[in-house]
Amino acid sequence: MRGRLRAWLRRHITYRWARRIVVAVIGGTIVALGVAMIILPGPAIVVVPIGLGVLGLEFAWARHWLRKLRVTAINMVNRVRRRPRAPAEPPP
Repeated sequence: MRGRLRAWLRRHITYRWARRIVVAVIGGTIVALGVAMIILPGPAIVVVPIGLGVLGLEFAWARHWLRKLRVTAINMVNRVRRRPRAPAEPPP
């Protein structure tokens, strides 16, 4: 049984599939840590895009999410920059 399994793995698991599996495991772990950091203390805003970037090396859906996240972040920054600021009160 063990010999047949090894032979099957050698025929069917290629470098491409092995790389895809490794990228999925590492990227998924980074995204999971980033999602956990939303509740726990930590830089979730930085970690989640890094995880999506790693996943984006192999998966189109991750690249799509990363693009949407980037556009949303740019829009939020532009909104904050355009917001009128309250005038500072003079010191007493």
